[in-house]
Amino acid sequence: MGRVTERRRVVRIRDGVVSARADTLVAEEPLEIRLNGKPLAITMRTPGDDFALAAGFLVSEGVLAEAGDLVNIVYCAGATVDGGNTYNVVDVRTSPEVVVPDITLERNVYTTSSCGLCGKASLDAVRTTARWGITDDPPVRIDVRLLSQLPERLRAGQRVFERTGGLHAAALFSEEGELLDLREDVGRHNAVDKIVGRALQEGLLPLSRCVLMVSGRASFELAQKAVMAGIPVLAAVSAPSSLAVDLAEETGLTLVGFLRGESMNVYAGVERVLAGVEVSRG
Repeated sequence: MGRVTERRRVVRIRDGVVSARADTLVAEEPLEIRLNGKPLAITMRTPGDDFALAAGFLVSEGVLAEAGDLVNIVYCAGATVDGGNTYNVVDVRTSPEVVVPDITLERNVYTTSSCGLCGKASLDAVRTTARWGITDDPPVRIDVRLLSQLPERLRAGQRVFERTGGLHAAALFSEEGELLDLREDVGRHNAVDKIVGRALQEGLLPLSRCVLMVSGRASFELAQKAVMAGIPVLAAVSAPSSLAVDLAEETGLTLVGFLRGESMNVYAGVERVLAGVEVSRG
């Protein structure tokens, strides 16, 4: 299988001093995802947790919802000169009862897992393919002080980022703040897929009592993946997109952005965050 990091020579210039050294870089390679033998999508990813990534991607596409939907995932032989395996092609086999949504077949031939539809079509696609609503009953309540600690906990768990400085991360926390899983990748969407895919494989979906924390911004795709996995709270250290907010408001997802220390913006689902907190209306 591919390596998570690779070494490259670099010329370093610091305060006018030039030196040559080896630098550790995060690896980036394409992964082709096939569905029942047919090409479906290509995503650029950091090698590792490829089966979970593929399974999580298919959860967000509305193809998989429980462990029984998945028969197996295997690596396919890659196109190498010596006929070996590149470990860059996986085939996902589903049970005969699984019906693949038309929207999945229409939007994916060769694309990336961060490529979505636009506007109302995107919202309609999620509405028609989601297996669960955001049904946290009783409602998840996330203390503001606990939320403020999540970015640092996410950062502390990024082992490969420490060596490369070039990876995004996603972390799954319980409503009490316990770290349940953390994955890194060159793409935030891939890191989330790896988390959701592992949860599917372990029979844990929907993740209705969990909080998803991501590095960077909260795009529509990340909000979509949270909703499709039944996650009630998505928090990000940077800004959300307008379509992510629209999706959160429509589905009942709590969406938190600019989460930095004790400062944050709650764009939707504020009731899960403000329980017991005095609000100034100034």
